Amino acid sequence: MTLAEILQPSCALFLDFDGTMVDIAPQPHAVHVPAPLLDALGQLRDYLGGAVAVISGRPIEQIDEFLEPLVLPVAGVHGAERRGADGRIGLLDTHPLDRVEQVARALSAQHPALLVELKRGSLALHYRQAPALEAAVLDAMQAAVDDSPGVTLMRGKMVAEAKPGGASKGSAIEDFLAETPFRGRRPVFIGDDVTDEAGFITVQRLGGVGIKVGAGATAALGRLADPPALRRELEAAVAARMTRTA
Repeated sequence: MTLAEILQPSCALFLDFDGTMVDIAPQPHAVHVPAPLLDALGQLRDYLGGAVAVISGRPIEQIDEFLEPLVLPVAGVHGAERRGADGRIGLLDTHPLDRVEQVARALSAQHPALLVELKRGSLALHYRQAPALEAAVLDAMQAAVDDSPGVTLMRGKMVAEAKPGGASKGSAIEDFLAETPFRGRRPVFIGDDVTDEAGFITVQRLGGVGIKVGAGATAALGRLADPPALRRELEAAVAARMTRTA
């Protein structure tokens, strides 16, 4: 079934960012957002009555910068921060990351190819430029998280991230679904990483559809090959919507 067939006016659409809507870049700041993607997102937001949101590991302010001038509801830092359709921002309680930051910066000082990314209530250690260091990164981050109450470790694509224990993309989606304009709609969540699995499980438990972008085991019912494939599906969904309303 195509995304155009899935996305009925009664749906709510939730989208991950990196590796889903846009191709993963060597550095987090280097991703490219094609103009047709922005146009498709804007038209789908209108078609779905505003029920389109981004669910990302990035902070809200970064998503806004990449999607400018489009402003969407966003759950950032895996749900640790969330901006609803009304513009109000909610923040989960955070916990000290001093030990995690100390360990991450010490390891990156030894291996300059590692990248430390400090967010609100979260710290990510990227090893995309040094994949051979995966075991060292995971071991060091896990040990630091074990010494940091209220913090959990989450693995992603070439990244290990310490985040608040209560934050998840599944919980963020549920919070959106309790609010206007998402309430009462059939949720569709599209993501690419192990960090998105909680979102797939959540929407499918609620009668919706999860779609995984890329290879790998998943709980999602649907799959697309890569971000360009998703962008084509989004554009096709817009074209189908225009045909139905013509």
